[in-house]
Amino acid sequence: MTGALMRRAGWIVMLAGLLATFAIYMQGTGGGFLFDDYPNIVDNKDVQPKELGWVPLVRAALASPASEFKRPLASLSFAANYLLTGSDPEPMKVTNIVIHLLNGIACFFLTRLLLTAVTPPSGIPRWRPDIVAALVATGWMLLPINLTSVLYIVQRMESLANLAVFVGMIGYIKGRQSMRPGQWSGLILSVASITIIPLIGILAKETAVLVPLYALCIELTVFRGQTMGHDGVARRDRRIRAAFVVLLGIPFVVGGAWLSVKLANPRAWASRDFTLYTRLLSECRIVIDYIAWTVLPRGTDLSFYHDDFEISSGWLHPATTLASALGLLAIATACVYWRRRAPLVSLGLALFLACQLLTSTVIPLELIYEHRNYFASYGLMLSLVPLLVTSRVDGGIETSGRPGNFVVPRRVLLCLLMVYWATQTWMTADAWNTPLGLARELAARGPDSPRAQYELGRTYIILSRYDRESPFVALATPPLERAMALPKSSVLPEQALIFLNSRLSLPLKGAWWDSMTGKLAVRRPSIQDESALGALGSCATNDLCNLPRDRMIEAFGVALSHPNPTARLQAMYADYAWSELGDQALATRMIQGAADTNAGEPAYRITLIQLLAAQGRIDDADAQLSRLRRMNIGGTLNHEIDQLTARLAGARRQPK
Repeated sequence: MTGALMRRAGWIVMLAGLLATFAIYMQGTGGGFLFDDYPNIVDNKDVQPKELGWVPLVRAALASPASEFKRPLASLSFAANYLLTGSDPEPMKVTNIVIHLLNGIACFFLTRLLLTAVTPPSGIPRWRPDIVAALVATGWMLLPINLTSVLYIVQRMESLANLAVFVGMIGYIKGRQSMRPGQWSGLILSVASITIIPLIGILAKETAVLVPLYALCIELTVFRGQTMGHDGVARRDRRIRAAFVVLLGIPFVVGGAWLSVKLANPRAWASRDFTLYTRLLSECRIVIDYIAWTVLPRGTDLSFYHDDFEISSGWLHPATTLASALGLLAIATACVYWRRRAPLVSLGLALFLACQLLTSTVIPLELIYEHRNYFASYGLMLSLVPLLVTSRVDGGIETSGRPGNFVVPRRVLLCLLMVYWATQTWMTADAWNTPLGLARELAARGPDSPRAQYELGRTYIILSRYDRESPFVALATPPLERAMALPKSSVLPEQALIFLNSRLSLPLKGAWWDSMTGKLAVRRPSIQDESALGALGSCATNDLCNLPRDRMIEAFGVALSHPNPTARLQAMYADYAWSELGDQALATRMIQGAADTNAGEPAYRITLIQLLAAQGRIDDADAQLSRLRRMNIGGTLNHEIDQLTARLAGARRQPK
């Protein structure tokens, strides 16, 4: 009985880990939407279909504003949630938890395969790899740094893509283990696993594109380019090198050339407060921070908003920049040095570094996000947990029953870490359970974060329901004014103060307008700045706010004075000029600029046609309608084109 129980011990540990993870994360399902949830889900009507059908599903699949690749699989999953349970965020969070648990199960199988691949099969009790794999998976599922990939609804994109990453790597290892000289089935399975499956993952998020690189890390540390012969002797296999040249080398060259062209465009960096050089310097510190936040995070580390981060301007500004770069170099050196002595440690560190290549190098993304470590944290767990739980300090599985090398203290340390991770995740999940609780928690963790302070004030505004007698009205102003005064703050705090006081017919401070135009004058408007202006414009055009037109014209004018204004900003001003100012010429000029700036977005073209038709410029509208028809891929614009065609036909029949 005891032997049978021990053989099942890994599965028991894994089940306990799944149940604990589920129970902890369910504490956070009561909260609402957050940050990028709004443009991707709440305000995105295309992922809120009223019925099943080809056209609504195609619309949903192509609805994401988060990427030019649209991430259709993730968007379709949001649409499925909406069809089943409406706009309630709780079922969406439960769906994310289920995906996280599926990732945990895949993590278990991947780790078990790796553990058996790096150790000789003789003399190893079958249950020990299962236990170690279950501990790795459980630790990974409980890590506090992964919470935003689960409870932050829009980051289902990350967790869905990661599921494909795990499955692809499992398939690669299974294929490699079955490879034999002169046989091709194993190679076909390996190649298919790191090409076809990642292509599915990319439909959720582009991070799945790194699977071939992860497979190369496994190849260099575990299989080392060798295939087991029929005689039981491992030999070099040239097919492996050829496969990686085709699957990784050629795409790297082509992708690098394509990316170089994009990065050479000044618009790629125009909305950022960093350059390529300062970004790379800063990411040295950030990646080292990610390690600390994964293994032993402090309460204030995982604050979701990191806009108070000090960008590195040189190797010694701040001084930790150079130290962090040397630390990364040391980790890379350790990967090479430990490749044979401690393959799991080497592989885990290599996977961590490889995961950072996409989001922590040259692409001009925002500098810091915790969810970018969803897979990277697995690499650290693969390096750390076997090192602590097994009796061999190289992280392998012991072949004898005699423990050594301080194995008991190391296992006690692992237990303490597991408890710490679970406690931190539970406490944070509990804060996520209500919008106000989360806003207060994040504001406390990030006192110098403009976004965190703004979100607290914004939450008070929402809770006030624009009732002058609500106690939340008075509570909203201090954090918003604090956010307004912080360095690198957007104009969102000013917008919120103006919006709230105008809605309640309270006085508007001139200092708020001055602060807004001052910020817009000294820097190119960010996405947040544009959203703020758009919100004020909508409030005015919907007759919810009585805003001084001269101040609004000044704010839009300053924002548009920078070179190459975005299509979004031009479209916002077009709407304000048409609806509030009654200036048809200005509105048409602005929406024409938006359509020309982003020629691939049909919404701007549709609005332009409507404005031209309203002015009686039917021939011009017809020309734009012809361009819109060329954009009608898959019939997704049939309804709009039919409506516009009928409108123009009716306008032609009217007497002049």
